[in-house]
Amino acid sequence: MRFTRNHTLFILSLLGISALYFCLRLSNILSLPLFTDEAIYVRWAQIAAQDANWRFISLTDGKQPMYVWIAALLLNFFRDPLLAGRMVSVLAGYGVTIGLFFLGSEIFRDKNKDSAYPIFSFTKKTVTIGIIASLFYVLYPFGLVYDRMALYDSLVGMFAVWSLYLLVLLVRTKRLDIALISGLVMGGGLLTKSNAFFSMGSMPFLLLLFDRGKKDFKKSLVWFIVLGGVAVVMAMAIYTILRLSPFYHIIDEKTALFAYPLSEWIKHPFTYFWSNLRALLDWFTIYMKLPVLALVVLSLFIHRDHFFEKILLVFWFLFPFIYLAFFGNTIYPRFILFMTLPLIPLASYSIYQLLEKHKSVLVKVLIFVFAFGLYLHADYAIIYNFSEAPIPRADLGQYINNWSAGNGVRQSVEFFKKEAKDKKIYIMTEGTFGLMPFGLEMYLVDHPNIKIQSFWPIGEPPPAEVLARAKVMPTYAIFYQPCPSCGQQGGNTPPSWKVKKIATYKQGKSKDYYSIYQILP
Repeated sequence: MRFTRNHTLFILSLLGISALYFCLRLSNILSLPLFTDEAIYVRWAQIAAQDANWRFISLTDGKQPMYVWIAALLLNFFRDPLLAGRMVSVLAGYGVTIGLFFLGSEIFRDKNKDSAYPIFSFTKKTVTIGIIASLFYVLYPFGLVYDRMALYDSLVGMFAVWSLYLLVLLVRTKRLDIALISGLVMGGGLLTKSNAFFSMGSMPFLLLLFDRGKKDFKKSLVWFIVLGGVAVVMAMAIYTILRLSPFYHIIDEKTALFAYPLSEWIKHPFTYFWSNLRALLDWFTIYMKLPVLALVVLSLFIHRDHFFEKILLVFWFLFPFIYLAFFGNTIYPRFILFMTLPLIPLASYSIYQLLEKHKSVLVKVLIFVFAFGLYLHADYAIIYNFSEAPIPRADLGQYINNWSAGNGVRQSVEFFKKEAKDKKIYIMTEGTFGLMPFGLEMYLVDHPNIKIQSFWPIGEPPPAEVLARAKVMPTYAIFYQPCPSCGQQGGNTPPSWKVKKIATYKQGKSKDYYSIYQILP
């Protein structure tokens, strides 16, 4: 009861922000079509849940398994597998929201507080900054997009935020228990995606938080190095779990597709840097929005206190951002989500200082409108009109306007279920990995009357097995991938195939279609 009385603002704010968070993340969550990577990850989760021998199935494609393991657990609670997969990101995003509260509260905590844990040393200032940081993420369009998709990136962000918070706490407390918890969290991040190595690689920046004027500076530094080493060793020990799989080596092969290895990069160190940097800055500014970037910059000048803490947050963003610009091979906007999160407490700090300087209610309202106005506009479009949302074109293309977006998958599942009620049917899919066949298998693989078989490449004539099936049962084909080399748009069969078109679904604003055909015997 005493804790409740002393922290009423914190408790009420947490409840309000939590309600707003889940309202935004769950509203219309299944309106966005199934993206090809979502189909892969959710299908992996289904297989891992059904067969313990395939708990490391994601390593067959060089992906760490943490997301798949959590999704496999949630499949027990949700009938729709896509919803189960997206709920992993919803819950991870909520972890980011809470983590940013603690990070904002701790990073700007008064240095004269001796308590080992910030929850016992809350002040009005730290609580306010933490609450604003959480609110920023709840409304953050970047977070809103990925917290509603069955992808790895929200989970990566959660581990990144909590790793930073715990490492800052480790610098200030020099406690073994904090070191062990830090190791667990960083280890969880490593089991999610290789991006978590940035948390360990950025640890030298934590030296900014040490007061070199203190008498026990050297002793504190040695203790931090020892305890930081304990955290790193523990994280790497957790990572070695992946060596239990014979597919462990594929992680490095997959990473090389997205980031050049040093041996390759050194041959062309600046060849792709400027083009990568332009793309990254474009995505960064579109998602973060200029008013918020202005608040981030303002935080460095608006007040003199906590200067090194602010620089730490900037470096924690810049290190992976510049690294990706130099080494990025194949890059997408979602890769920088976790990098942007340390900047949110800086914007929150600016808002806190502006609110303190201006007592007028009108001015305070205008401050919030300035900070969040563009966010609210983007959020509405993301939830209710995604194809027109003010987000990078790269994301609009992948998730709604190109062949990789699964417009038509849900409709085709319902059609095939209806057709297979009283008879056996056969479905061939274009492609053996990705949206097809996984998008259908997610819903239909256990249906007793449905047989799904995938083919690639597909040409003239139809596969012999497909023609044989067409003679004895209703046989259908799904086409959706474009063929640039042959000038064929997605959704078309080869010209000589004898088919009856059942339905077509336009892939957003592209010229591609997701099409269902019946193969004529």
